[in-house]
Amino acid sequence: MTALTARSDRFCGRRLWVACVSFAFLLIACRVEGSELRNTPIVKAIQRARGAVVNIRGEKTVASADGQDSQADSTRRVNGMGTGVVIDPRGYIITNFHVVDGVREILVATADGRRRTAKLIARDMETDLAIIKIEAEKPLPVVPMGASADLLPGETVIAVGNAYGYEHTVTRGIISALHRAVQVNDAQYYNDLIQTDASINPGNSGGPLLNIDGEMIGVNVAVRAGAQGIGFAIPVDKVVEVAVGLLAARNANNTWIGVESSSASSAKGMVVGAVEAGSPAAEAGLMAGDVVLAVEDEEVAWPLDFQRAMLERKPGERVRLTVRRDGDPVKIDLALAGAAKRTNVADQPAWELMGVELKPIPPEEFRKNRQTRYRGGLMVVAVRPHSAADKQGIVPGDVLVGMHVWETATLDNVAYILGRPDFATLNPVKFFILRGDETLYGYLPVAAPKTAQR
Repeated sequence: MTALTARSDRFCGRRLWVACVSFAFLLIACRVEGSELRNTPIVKAIQRARGAVVNIRGEKTVASADGQDSQADSTRRVNGMGTGVVIDPRGYIITNFHVVDGVREILVATADGRRRTAKLIARDMETDLAIIKIEAEKPLPVVPMGASADLLPGETVIAVGNAYGYEHTVTRGIISALHRAVQVNDAQYYNDLIQTDASINPGNSGGPLLNIDGEMIGVNVAVRAGAQGIGFAIPVDKVVEVAVGLLAARNANNTWIGVESSSASSAKGMVVGAVEAGSPAAEAGLMAGDVVLAVEDEEVAWPLDFQRAMLERKPGERVRLTVRRDGDPVKIDLALAGAAKRTNVADQPAWELMGVELKPIPPEEFRKNRQTRYRGGLMVVAVRPHSAADKQGIVPGDVLVGMHVWETATLDNVAYILGRPDFATLNPVKFFILRGDETLYGYLPVAAPKTAQR
């Protein structure tokens, strides 16, 4: 009996050990399964894009309720906030222009908690988009780009932003409608917006609207005052189009390429729409209809990729392009020229003496969305690096409306001012620009024209 009992005890002990091990494995399996259940598509989407979202803060001057701008006490300082999205690892960020409009010092917090000061690079007031830049010690995460042409009402979307100052707030909802036109105020009208019921609050402006794959399909821009669950975003296709134009203007500050992208779509790459005669692109053999697939080792899937690849390059630098022509890959060796080589710019005295390329604005377009006493102005298209204009903080998108006591509604106005025999007595010349709702001024130490130096 003693031996039988001992064997029985060993058998029971073995069964108990097996049961305990099995239960432990069951707990582990359940925990793994539970973790996978928690890791939903929404969680994965946020994890994919979150690192590219930045929070923006700054102090700006706004008009008081009475709107009497002539009175000393008619303005007040307020703390503004918003959101931005990294579109290039070197620190280029897209946001809403109204987020940074009038902000003297743009403070940016990246996803890793680091805070930096940003510089306004370019802006487009009509679409309310702007590009700012921070100095990045190491490459920053870039937001994955989606498309907005195939969006579906009812599909899941996610908004990420600095809602009421709560950084990286995440909300979810659906696309409620497409192609909405919204009049926010007398000066700002948005066309073709995405409507969503994902909560968009003050501070969300400039942040991404994501699809379930974590791709940016819009930039959050506005909410319907007094309503619940009605917010709006600029479609990403429009955002990319504007960003391409702004970065192209930025690149034109440094180099001359002579190529324009086409609106025609390609499954992959940038379709060349036009090549300027006598330009570096023409001399390299690039042709309209070519599809640029790569710049050096950087893949080009969108026109935005091409402009990003050309950022911060220098005149004289040689760049190897891979293009598709009639279905075959072709290698093109492109030698970049200096921006001053562009004939239309070099002929402008403003480019040589001030460092700005100016473009006339039709009078009806100038008056359309501007409440100003000025009768006209010239759009700043490009700013030459290290020039007098660059050092004064003038950026593409600004509108030059005056120099000294004269208005600058035409290029002839500027040529007249810079060509005056007494110009040296005006130096540094006072200038006036419009930027959003503000009129700014400064002093340019302009080199005297050669004709005035005789």
